[in-house]
Amino acid sequence: MRGVFIMPVTSVAGEIRVPGDKSISHRAALLGGMAHGETYISNFLLGQDCLSTLRCLKQLGVSWERQGSEVRICGQGMEAWREPSDVLDAGNSGTTLRLMLGVLAGSPFSVTLTGDASLRSRPMRRVTDPLKQMGAQIMGRQGGNLVPLTMNGGQLQGHTIRTLVPSAQVKSAIILAGLRAKGETRVEEPARSRDHTERMLRGFGVDVHSEGTEIWVQGGGHLTGQDVSVPGDISSAAFFLVLGSLAGSGEMILPDVGVNPTRTGILDALRAMGADIEVTDVSEVCGEPRATLRVRPARLKGTEIGGDLIPRLIDEIPILALAASLAEGETVIRGAAELRVKETDRIRTVANGLNTLGAKVEELPDGLRIQGHSSLRGGLVSSHGDHRLAMAWAIAGLVSKEGVSVENMDAADVSYPDFLHVIKQVIQ
Repeated sequence: MRGVFIMPVTSVAGEIRVPGDKSISHRAALLGGMAHGETYISNFLLGQDCLSTLRCLKQLGVSWERQGSEVRICGQGMEAWREPSDVLDAGNSGTTLRLMLGVLAGSPFSVTLTGDASLRSRPMRRVTDPLKQMGAQIMGRQGGNLVPLTMNGGQLQGHTIRTLVPSAQVKSAIILAGLRAKGETRVEEPARSRDHTERMLRGFGVDVHSEGTEIWVQGGGHLTGQDVSVPGDISSAAFFLVLGSLAGSGEMILPDVGVNPTRTGILDALRAMGADIEVTDVSEVCGEPRATLRVRPARLKGTEIGGDLIPRLIDEIPILALAASLAEGETVIRGAAELRVKETDRIRTVANGLNTLGAKVEELPDGLRIQGHSSLRGGLVSSHGDHRLAMAWAIAGLVSKEGVSVENMDAADVSYPDFLHVIKQVIQ
């Protein structure tokens, strides 16, 4: 568990190609394994989470090859999947676990899934309860709420599921299970969550319908292998958007970043705070929009963040909170109770970490109240094994007065393996 000391800087500049989108990489690998025919994935994210998905697929009998960030999956359809000889380990990846639960809910064999200490403490009932309603047989700790979880093959029946929170992982698990169910499966969300699964399923030949916050699919859909080009991850780009906004001088360019409208809440929030962010070269590849982002220093001001914006920036709130701590005035984030069941309780760990560094942050039941300061002192903080905290604290070090020591910086490898190396490239 490596610790690092991040020195403050005054200027950053350069062009950065952020790693492939984590959410899209997971789904491309999973759908490729479900499909008939070869799937070729370029710019696949090599973080530990996505590698967990590939390892689970291999245990299920899916053949794949990887060369750098290019992955070739030899899909033979789910009828060729076999019962694994050992437990499937999702590591730290909630996406791997939850989507696998949906895919395997109708399999004609038994499988047990687990994860690391963090994942074993995260609630799964929001996924397992709907799957049980569809006929899945799931056993595990706390009545199927905590992993390890064991699934026994069963006949699934299409169902209408009304979810309590907008979650792409929950929605995707249900829809993927619906592909193997009889009849129609429909998901109704309280607010629209990211739609990568729907877009990619259509690309693989499945007839998926969506309207507003509803999505539905008929069982028996057939997937055909595809070429998938993964755009840069806007969640990874967010760290540099904040760094570029808070730096004393310089301009950073981030080409080929995914700008799916269900993921661009970070752009809306930062612009509302006064950030100077330009979006150019917009195009669409493999059903996903992408663009070049340019960011320059700006004087940020406090704002209110909540409502339908939260699902569109839920993963970016740690780095957004850092931006708010150095903005003029107060920022209030509400409606983000989902943060309490991420890799860490991100409401608590973000508040504690920023306060340690000299900010003034109040923990709310479903968010944060942040009083902006002109500067952050610095100090010693821990990632607590959370990749987004590790990177947020590294950026804090760059914009602090005295520097920041980050314990367990290795956690960043989950989604951005060479994050510190890239930072060195943009420091002036």
